[in-house]
Amino acid sequence: MAKKITIPGKSDNYTWTFNTIGGVTRVTINSGEDIAHLHELDQKLWTVLSCPVKGLEFDEATLRMLDTDGDEKIRVNEIVAASKWLTGALKNNDLLLNGNDSIALADLNADDEGGAAIIESSQRLLQKKGSEGETISLADVADIKKAFDEKVKAKDDATAAVFDERPYGDNTDDAITAVGAIKDKVADYFMRCKLIAFDENCAEAVDVSVEKIQAISEKNLASCSDQIADYPLARPNKEMKLYLDKGVNPAWQAMFDKVKTLTLNVDYAGAESIDEAQWNAVVAKLDTYVTGLADDKTAKVENFDKEMEQEDADIKLVDKFLHLYRDFYKLLKNYVVFSDFYTRDNTKLAVFQCGQLYIDQRCCDLCVKVTDMGKHADMAGLSGMYLIYCHCKSKVKAAEMDIVAALTDGDVDDLRVGKNAIFYDRSGQDWDATVTKIVDNPISVRQAFWLPYKKLWKFITDKINKNAADKEAKQMDNLTAKADTATDNIGAKPADGAAPAAPADKKTPFDIAKFAGIFAAIGLALGAIAAALAGLGAFLTAKWYNVILLIVVIVIVVSGPSMFIAWTKLRRRNLGPVLNANGWAINAQVRINTAFGATLTSLAKYPLVTMPDPYADKKMPCWKKWLITIIVLGGIFCALYFTNTLKYVGLPFKKEQPEAVEQPAEVTTGATQTEAPTEEPAPVTEEAAE
Repeated sequence: MAKKITIPGKSDNYTWTFNTIGGVTRVTINSGEDIAHLHELDQKLWTVLSCPVKGLEFDEATLRMLDTDGDEKIRVNEIVAASKWLTGALKNNDLLLNGNDSIALADLNADDEGGAAIIESSQRLLQKKGSEGETISLADVADIKKAFDEKVKAKDDATAAVFDERPYGDNTDDAITAVGAIKDKVADYFMRCKLIAFDENCAEAVDVSVEKIQAISEKNLASCSDQIADYPLARPNKEMKLYLDKGVNPAWQAMFDKVKTLTLNVDYAGAESIDEAQWNAVVAKLDTYVTGLADDKTAKVENFDKEMEQEDADIKLVDKFLHLYRDFYKLLKNYVVFSDFYTRDNTKLAVFQCGQLYIDQRCCDLCVKVTDMGKHADMAGLSGMYLIYCHCKSKVKAAEMDIVAALTDGDVDDLRVGKNAIFYDRSGQDWDATVTKIVDNPISVRQAFWLPYKKLWKFITDKINKNAADKEAKQMDNLTAKADTATDNIGAKPADGAAPAAPADKKTPFDIAKFAGIFAAIGLALGAIAAALAGLGAFLTAKWYNVILLIVVIVIVVSGPSMFIAWTKLRRRNLGPVLNANGWAINAQVRINTAFGATLTSLAKYPLVTMPDPYADKKMPCWKKWLITIIVLGGIFCALYFTNTLKYVGLPFKKEQPEAVEQPAEVTTGATQTEAPTEEPAPVTEEAAE
């Protein structure tokens, strides 16, 4: 039959308070009454629907106590069940907000079934500890549990220690086993002796016959031990004596010697033989011990088990209550709401924050353990954050793990796969970290503003470096080829009558027409550039604010798209996909806007240094900086002008030609008037329009 799960519904009887955390409206849990009515909170308003038991900066023992179905997940119904149990067992539910690991028994609600059970168990545990106090803590439970574990470990020894009168000392258990193995064979022997004593004529019948031995004599007798074992233990006699040092069946010799060493030599030291009464005395002694041990031990064990079972139940109940009493409110702040994450208090970090990553003169506070890199490959890109994946190793702990750190401030010029860093976990232990993967997303609008220029500069420098490297390689190949040719031709003489070899390089005659076309194209280009610069000069001198307008237009055209894309992505930046990839079920957005993100990454800050640096690079003169700036801006303007991008601001590259309009004839009235004929407008050519 399926287990019934109660889903918390909408509350009609309790008034909840809400606030905005991280740009998202969330319910607040600020009082014990809020916790008591948690089962009435609409599940759609919960930030988390489930979280994993492992991999969190939280006491895993507490999470396992909450995980009642053992599926390695903490679900809403389990949180609700725990809240009902805790608030029912307490007189004042606000005590849950303190996070204490001890409680006075007077604060427990004796009228509640759960509270009364906790009180009774706590009192029994305190009595076992020998304490008369009215307060119990996790430390008390730990001490009691340690003593309990020692009692469980020594349970069998403690029970066996009650029985000191063991007939053969430490060899009693071995003697019981050995006598039990040979007891039936000895009883058979003495019965054969009794038959011979009754009638000597049956001696041959009850003894082993020669025919039986002859039947197996031709075989390997060592392999016939089973058949030999069926023969009597020894040759029976009318004196009804069992000799200890001779005449024992070879198949039973080893076991008989063991019995003799453990029992017969103890009870009948120096005897050459024993009779049936002496043997039965040994057997009876062991049987009495075994019977008494079984009866007494059973009673002792039953009483001991009942006592241990009750103590174990008391320990588990009180231990669970104190763990939840201490940690439950902290879990709610990381489950129902994410207040610990948005508080930005170093003493109240979220349970998924595993430490700090120091890399490239910055510290990333938002670091999360990665449990499945495959899931992160699919989900992390949806977060909209710049993510740095690192593989961490600790020599102290002899452990390895993967983490992901969110970079939310600064720039990314020197970040790359393979870069080394240092990671500090929540305990302060350092780990060697190596960047294994980077998910590139905007960090800030300011970084997006400079991004196109940095990409352009990188493209230009990479192109120049590539061309220089190609030319160097080509030149080196040419020099190597010429050196090889010259080396091969050293000492070589032409054949008799052979014509001298023609020179390898033959100059092509000068083509005046080809170069005339090139010069004409260059002239046209220079003319167009001159015309563009003239138009730019006329535009800039027309009005005083045109210079500012031009700069603004260039900035908007170049940096505007990048800034807009960054702005839209930063508004959607969400930690939810990163947590989902770790097994969380996030029910609401966990936004990280620009202002909050700036607090998650701290940058290095240096003081103003007034001492001169003897090795500092010489500063560039101002006139060179202005010249470079003018050249760069002029180049950008020309690129925008010739692509006709500036036509929207009144600077088209090609002006549209006005259409010729036919003039209507004038109508005269009264006296005839003679007018001079009007000249038709000449067609506007492209050169005149320009």
